[in-house]
Amino acid sequence: MKINESKMSKTRVRPRLKNAQTVQHLKPAHCALFASIAMHALMLPGASAQQNGNEEIESIFVIGQHRAYQGDFGDLETPQAEMRIDAETLRNAGVVDLVQALDLSASTSRQNNFGGLWNSFAIRGFVGDENLPSNFLVNGFNAGRGFGGARDLSGVESVEVLKGPRAALYGRGEPGGTVNLVTKRPTFETAGEVVVSAGSWSTNRVDFDYTAPLSDDVAIRLVGAYEDAESFRDTVESQKLMFSPSLAWRISESSQLTYEMEYSDQEMPFDRGVIAIDDTLGIIPESRFLGEPSYGPINADVLGHQVEFQHDFDGNWSALVGFNYRDTSLDGLASENGFGAPDADGNFGRFSRRRDYDANYRVLRAELRGSFDTGGVTHRLVVGLDSDNFENDQIAFRDRSTDQRINVFSPVYGNSPESGLNFAPQVNRVETQKSVGFYVQDQISLSDKLELRLGARVDNYDQELLNRRSNRTSNYSKTQVSPQFGAVYQATDALSFYAVYGENFRPLSGATDTNGLDPNLSESKELGVKFTLNGGALSGNLAVFALDMSNVATFDADYNPTAIGAAESSGFELDLSGRLTDSTNLWLSYAHVDAQTLNDYTDFISYNFIPAGSKLLNVAENQLSLQVTQDMRMSGRTLTFIGGVVYVDDRSGEFGDPSFELPSYTTFRIAADYQISDSLGLRAEVNNLFDEEFYTNSYASVWVQPGAPTWWRLSATYSF
Repeated sequence: MKINESKMSKTRVRPRLKNAQTVQHLKPAHCALFASIAMHALMLPGASAQQNGNEEIESIFVIGQHRAYQGDFGDLETPQAEMRIDAETLRNAGVVDLVQALDLSASTSRQNNFGGLWNSFAIRGFVGDENLPSNFLVNGFNAGRGFGGARDLSGVESVEVLKGPRAALYGRGEPGGTVNLVTKRPTFETAGEVVVSAGSWSTNRVDFDYTAPLSDDVAIRLVGAYEDAESFRDTVESQKLMFSPSLAWRISESSQLTYEMEYSDQEMPFDRGVIAIDDTLGIIPESRFLGEPSYGPINADVLGHQVEFQHDFDGNWSALVGFNYRDTSLDGLASENGFGAPDADGNFGRFSRRRDYDANYRVLRAELRGSFDTGGVTHRLVVGLDSDNFENDQIAFRDRSTDQRINVFSPVYGNSPESGLNFAPQVNRVETQKSVGFYVQDQISLSDKLELRLGARVDNYDQELLNRRSNRTSNYSKTQVSPQFGAVYQATDALSFYAVYGENFRPLSGATDTNGLDPNLSESKELGVKFTLNGGALSGNLAVFALDMSNVATFDADYNPTAIGAAESSGFELDLSGRLTDSTNLWLSYAHVDAQTLNDYTDFISYNFIPAGSKLLNVAENQLSLQVTQDMRMSGRTLTFIGGVVYVDDRSGEFGDPSFELPSYTTFRIAADYQISDSLGLRAEVNNLFDEEFYTNSYASVWVQPGAPTWWRLSATYSF
């Protein structure tokens, strides 16, 4: 029996649905004896290749599944702050979408979410472009670009918050850090589960997850969800359908191919939220919807494909080649809150906009990783090449001439029928961004304790903007170098210190050869301490950081993009997670962020003057996320109690209006999980336990997103 011990995974007695980072291959297929053979092999790696003295087991190969761009580094030897929100933490928090997951990271703050139709977040105070969704990664592939709706976590195993600039490996991205979603992939163990849940506002949801081998060499996984829900917002309803099948093919002892598909179809109204009257929130209830229900939902669709091929040359070197294609669309009619104040009777102006957005994203990458020694110094190398193409096609019509007023105190819907609108063209353009990047990272072990990380990436990108209204095409090209330098000193097996400097860039939509709109640039300095406690069961990271960003973009009075200057962010973070005792689990994330502008400018969207030193929008100075779980036994079965709290400090609610702030808030949640049998579990949860009135984010005083009042959910999980 032959086992690759350097990449060996632990065998579990009772399989659970987890994203296996291994693909196992057994030949010939002695299915009835597999468990005992594998366990003996793990305990006795030098055991004889004979069974009962005469039957030979050819081999068991366990191949670790590599992750693009990341290399093979433990937490204590990585000179950057990283947070991994694993499946158990997500499940304990009752998370079903990316917005809820990122609430567990105090370094991440909610931003303008486009009426609930995309994900937008700032990490360490910085957001790339308020007028586009924040980019996130899926298994290292850029996936946030586009218009597929807010990301549901069906099909996602874990969420990684990779803080600080990451362009030295990943290329263009958000200035404060990167979010990467790790998907559920096939295992060679048969397992499945169905989760049925029901909750407040007629929210009903079904999740399913099934994985199984089709043969010794091929396995599949089928993951999906369907949700139908009303809302605490008047007349607001939504439907979501997600399906994520995947297949793993063990081609040989050292090669495997993985294919994943992402499909989602979402329908929901465009909801700009509530308004603050005279900069005061709470005058109208949080439930008040100011749009037009008769306009129907906005449709957001995604169809994506990922293919990855991995080949291990030996115990040190491996190659990874991947291709991704993702097509998204968003279309529908919306009634939006206008930029004005209600009159004395409460009549408030609105406008209507019809959108037809399409985007597709294609990327091809190839990467080689491995280690070698030179003169007693060990190098761990990651080197790669990637090419991507992002096409953003937008058509929009707007009507501001028709009287579409609504009374905010006593709304009557239906006064603005679609047939009476007078649309005029607003946007009709397609922008294509193409990029080719080469990257290299070398982590050098100078001694048993000290390591240096040197990395750089060169990107050559081109943008082409076709304005179909004026029939004009503009181009922009640039070559960008993104370096990274880091050092980590591992003082003990449980303690390390690190320092890192990195740069980041993000091309700005609308850049042309005439407007000089250079990419958004940021640079970061970070010092940190990583540690483990309680025998390694508890791990933590304490970091202090300083970021500077230039070429912050907005629009001018003619809705042309323009750079308005610079901003800075500094602060410190503490992340701590793991087991306090055999029965108590802790999740703690705290961040202090001081983020502000560095120069005066005028925002022509709100027509506000923004003085230097203004707080960045929606960024809290202090933020905390805490979750504690406690296991106990009841009737011989596990009963888990879960308590969580989120605190968010007050924040700027509108650039240039220091009198308008979103108030601080604290929300509590409680839940209980009980495993009735080996196959059946029940869960009950209550969120916003004390019915806190709060507001999560805003773009201006007329576009404010309220948080949900107290709500509950019951769910049952059947495992098989």
